[in-house]
Amino acid sequence: MTQRPTGPTPNGLTYAQAGVDIDAGEALVEAIKPLAKATRRPGADAALGGFGALFDLKAAGFTDPLLVTTTDGVGTKLKVAIESGRHDTVGIDLVAMCVNDLLAQGAEPLLFLDYYATGKLDVETARRVVSGIAEGCRQAGAALVGGETAEMPGMYGEGDYDLAGFSVGAVERGAVLPRLEDQRVGDLLIGLGSSGPHSNGYSLIRRIVERSGLRWEAEAPFEHGKSLAEALMAPTRIYVKSVLPLLKAGLVKGGAHITGGGLIENPPRCIADGLAAEFDWDAWDLPPVFAWLQQMGGVADHELRRTFNCGVGFMLIVAPEDAEPVLAALLNAGETAFICGQLAKG
Repeated sequence: MTQRPTGPTPNGLTYAQAGVDIDAGEALVEAIKPLAKATRRPGADAALGGFGALFDLKAAGFTDPLLVTTTDGVGTKLKVAIESGRHDTVGIDLVAMCVNDLLAQGAEPLLFLDYYATGKLDVETARRVVSGIAEGCRQAGAALVGGETAEMPGMYGEGDYDLAGFSVGAVERGAVLPRLEDQRVGDLLIGLGSSGPHSNGYSLIRRIVERSGLRWEAEAPFEHGKSLAEALMAPTRIYVKSVLPLLKAGLVKGGAHITGGGLIENPPRCIADGLAAEFDWDAWDLPPVFAWLQQMGGVADHELRRTFNCGVGFMLIVAPEDAEPVLAALLNAGETAFICGQLAKG
């Protein structure tokens, strides 16, 4: 018969000695509870601590909804955050990459969960990251209902961490985007200004910065008064509150979140067969950050446009007669918005 151990054995190891600090994990949970609570919205109470999260679609005002799910990360922008010690806004990036994708399907963001993985948990760094996640959720109107913090000794270098995000949204059955059957030659493309590279192309950005010889604390050559790290860490813009009313009003035929693949590969995902995006590249000025990256890196126009958003973080497809009210609404909501092209035969 196997005997059960009755107490500690000589030279017995603990989880902490193996590199995992359970107390630190519990301290982080307590630190982020008020952050999650502040994201409460109808349908979710944002309580942490259970094994799962519930959401009441009826309480959120939906009648016949479809659920839409997205997941994404922040990519090697995290290396800039880690090397420069700027951890407060990557959480906004994480939320934005997920909820803007929901928006492109016509969906309203409801829930958000995060995954934070590191070799050794630094409670203050993690708290700053999650604080950014909570801010992103507030901007998107989504409830931060849970997540996972994984401390994995030996998996990551000292000070390194990784992030992944998961979001759930809902859209009424008849309002799913894109509305491919409604798209026509001559429909207009409306661009919504980005805040910078958002969370894409940072492997190339880091190579260009290396070529420039500049340190992260040096003044940004393209933005006076800011360090290079501060300028390049500008968080991804979240378009939910400005675009969602237009979707609910039926004024949008398609939407594209301009992420990896830039303005070359993302628009076709929301355009009907036989049509193509015809951009007027002179309709807006290339933001200084992209001009500097292009010049310093010797990046060709096509490569720039298929790697970065080039100043257009989100794109809408609208009928010509709806362009004026859509532009007016976006400008009133604080967006930089402009007609950037049209649909043509393709």
